Amino acid sequence: MNKLTDAKRAAIVKALVEGNSIRATCRLTGAAKATVLKLLVEVGEFCDGYQNFRLRQLSAVRVEADEIWAFVGAKQQRAVRAGDGDIWTFTAIDADSKLMISWLVGARTVENASAFMQDLRSRMTRKIQLTTDGHSMYETAVRSAFNWDEVDRAMLVKEYGQTEGVDGSRRYSPAVCTGATKVRKIGRPDVDLVSTSYIERSNLTLRMQQRRFTRLTNAFSKKAENHARAVSLYFMYYNFCRAHQTLTKANGGVHTSPVMAAGLTTHIWKIEEILALMDPAKVVTSN
Repeated sequence: MNKLTDAKRAAIVKALVEGNSIRATCRLTGAAKATVLKLLVEVGEFCDGYQNFRLRQLSAVRVEADEIWAFVGAKQQRAVRAGDGDIWTFTAIDADSKLMISWLVGARTVENASAFMQDLRSRMTRKIQLTTDGHSMYETAVRSAFNWDEVDRAMLVKEYGQTEGVDGSRRYSPAVCTGATKVRKIGRPDVDLVSTSYIERSNLTLRMQQRRFTRLTNAFSKKAENHARAVSLYFMYYNFCRAHQTLTKANGGVHTSPVMAAGLTTHIWKIEEILALMDPAKVVTSN
């Protein structure tokens, strides 16, 4: 890894966060597959630790949470190796700043949902309004993480029907949302603000921008560790390096990232700044 120039390392990371697979990144940058994977793990691990430290004392008031499916090695029904099968990414977003506050990669269990909610709570400085879908695991998870006076929680339960004229046996035909019910669960959430639109849009962006999440391809993750590191790297790029169109418009045309909107930094970061943070020998002035 030390033989790579800073420019080559930045080029590899840029290719990965812009939705390229490992092999495509190798072709674009001329790096070996092992080199790309090693850099992914190193940078992803750093991004996970850095955001765990930096995304604290947040003043968000509206938070949306959800989970997105992927798989490692093979889908659950075809998995034969230990560690293969379905893998879920729990995510929580600030509906105002669009900051990805917390995430957890693992199985879709009550235990993981509870750990995810406890992590979310640890980052907040004030009472929040939290919206989730109707999955039963959140009932236990939210109550185990938050005190009654720390959260106003609501569920948004959507109803789906089959696309008209499409055979139900077609697995990848889109479902149609036929209705949604807002349900108060804890406290007094503002019904008008009960929504999962932002977190669902974030899930769509993640699926489009991370090749590992793209359906019907052979670019799925082969190792759970690499999957988790790729997610952390992506969210570092999303939070710090990408200008959000809505935030930019609200800020008078000044390119604005989620961490800027949350008051955690003053400028759009470059990939090179992230890589410089990993080198203690370099002086970094990023804020």
